[in-house]
This record gives sequence, C-alpha cells and structure tokens, in this order.
Amino acid sequence: MIYADNAATTKMSELAINTMVKVINETFGNPSSLYTIGQRAKEVLEKAREDVAQVIGANPREIIFTSGGSEADNQAIITAANIGKKKGKKHIISTAFEHHAVLHTLAKLEKEGFEITLLDVHENGIVTVEDVKNALREDTALVTIMYANNEIGTIQPISEIGKLCHEKGVLFHTDAVQAVGHIPVNVIDDNVDMLSASSHKFHGPKGVGFLYVKKGIPISNLIEGGAQERGKRAGTENVPGIAAMAAALKEAVSKLDETSASVKARRNRLIEGLKQIPHSAINGDEENRLPSNVNFCFEGIEGESLLLLLDDKGISASSGSACTSGSLDPSHVLLAIGRVHDVAHGSLRLSLGEDITDEQVDELIKSVKEVVEYLRSFSPIWRDLVAGKKEFIL
Repeated sequence: MIYADNAATTKMSELAINTMVKVINETFGNPSSLYTIGQRAKEVLEKAREDVAQVIGANPREIIFTSGGSEADNQAIITAANIGKKKGKKHIISTAFEHHAVLHTLAKLEKEGFEITLLDVHENGIVTVEDVKNALREDTALVTIMYANNEIGTIQPISEIGKLCHEKGVLFHTDAVQAVGHIPVNVIDDNVDMLSASSHKFHGPKGVGFLYVKKGIPISNLIEGGAQERGKRAGTENVPGIAAMAAALKEAVSKLDETSASVKARRNRLIEGLKQIPHSAINGDEENRLPSNVNFCFEGIEGESLLLLLDDKGISASSGSACTSGSLDPSHVLLAIGRVHDVAHGSLRLSLGEDITDEQVDELIKSVKEVVEYLRSFSPIWRDLVAGKKEFIL
C-alpha cells in the first residue's frame, strides 16, 4: 500500500499517540476545575499553548484552541467582519481558490450585506501583491488569503501581502492549514493578524486545531457557554487532543529542514515521471509549491475512475480537497487557474509523506501511467482527440 493523500490527513505520529494516551490515562481532570486533578490538566493545556505559540512566533495568550481549521477560519473571518461593520467597512478581499471553509463563510457574509472581492490566482496558482493592492478600498475590512493551497500546493506571498495590509490599516488573515508543520511559518515575519491551523495535517489527531489572533484584536465568539479559552471559545477543552497536537507540531518543526529536502526531492522525481505521460500538465507553479504536493491533469480521462483504479493497485490518492470528494463538479481550484471543465475533471493530487521512498515514487509513476493508458483506451473523448475531431488542450 502507498498512502499518497497526506494533504487530506496524515497518520498520527507515535509521539502524538503516546502523548494522547498518557494524558487520557494520567491527566483526565477538567482544566476548569480548582482541585488538583483539574489543575494538572490545566497545566498540560497551558504547556501545549506555550509550545504551539513558540513554534509560530506568537504569545501564548494569542492562541485559541478550536476543533480544527474550519472553525478557526470561521471565527477569524467573522471577527474581522464584526470589527469592520462597526467602522462602516463591509468589503472583504479573498481569492477564488480558497478552501470552502473560507468561501462559504464569505458567501454567508455577502448575504448579510458585505461586498466580497475574489481575486484571480493566475495560471501558476499564485495571487500577486499587486492584485491585492489594486483591490484594496477605503472600506476594506479584511484580506483573507490562504498560505498554501490545499489542492495544488502553491505557496502565496503572505509576508508581502501582510505588509501591504498593515500599511493600509487592513486586517490580514491566512488559512495556514496546509502550511503549518510543513514549511516555516512565523506570524511576526509573515505580518499576519490571524492564522488558522489544523492538527491532523501535521501528524496530530483529528478534531483539534488552533486560531492565532494578534493581541488587541477583539475576538467574536462562535460558541457561547462557559469561560474556556478566555471566554472566546466555550466548551471543555480536548486536553488529550491538544497535548497531542502540540507534541506533533514540535516534532514536525524540529526536523523540518531534513524532511522538507527529502520529500521535495521525491516530489520532483514524481513530477518528472508524470510529465512523460502524453497530454498531461502539472497544475500550479512547479517550484513555488509545498514540498509534498503534486497535482496533474490528464486529458481524456475522468478523475474518479482514475482514483478507483489506483485504489485497486493499493494507492491512496485524491482529485482535490477531501471536503468536496463527494461532488461531481470539477475542482473550483482548477477552474480558478484556468483549466477548462473537461481537463479539470481528469485531475490527480498526490501528496507525499516523509516516509515515501524512491521505489514507491517509481511505483506511483508506473501505476498512474498504466491506469491513464487503460482509461484512455476506451474513452470516447480520447478517441475523438486522437482522430482529430477535437483539438488537444494539453
């Protein structure tokens, strides 16, 4: 079996598992309780907060623990919208290829009277600082742009965009779910006001994440109830999950240079191999992308069949975001970078783990070639392309 869908979720590390089990067994108290067992849980919770904050260059009091990236995205955007509304600013800038946790929240705000500008990301899958600058207005309340795209892996010029936003007095949020734990992220250097992250993307447990909110920004609550998380996120904290997340994040960052170089080398090996398939194309900038991400389109085939046949060969892959895997529509990310519907339907995302070997990469190349050739052998679209009845796009 070759697991090549780490952008969807990663396997929990041994350290994260052991940390989680240890806390479940030894520190089961409610961290809001005053007695000793509860205060021990509180100590574990606050130590995790310190560890997470240190990794991204934040103050521990700027970290709010959430159920994951989607909740963090929602809270950040709604916070900025409420701040803007009080100042008469109801314009928000984002991109056309954000995660749906961002896009759906913006669509909700649009129904409430906000004006949303979704920037193009160009063929290379990267938004430019100039595009952001040209879109900024006097009534802009927020710019929210993902750090790295979850489907095609392209990395955005976050620091430069953040600097521009600060110069214009506009709040800047980034969905860093795919970036944290995989590339260097520092909220100070990146000029970020709010940042979202999710544990299961860097070998922690699912259902846990965090939101960084810069000191001085009044946070809007999504969940009302108790006084947990300084009153900004009610509900008894998932202490075992949070402790495991912090352990996984520290471990990932401690060996970031080593794993990044190793995975990047195998990513490039995979890209070169898939390029040999006729009428295929990589999606997004080939170099300015996450070390683990490979995303290709293959003309004349349908992505779901490709995935199912690869699964028969023991390969786990995807055609895009796991959050939309049940949709028959082509990826909004691929459409945003200019891929036409027919080509976008034939997409494949392979996201590699740190333990991937050269032999496994070669097996991936071999298997994808075989499946693409097989699917094209009985595809009426491919037959028309070969016969000249339709023109090749790729």
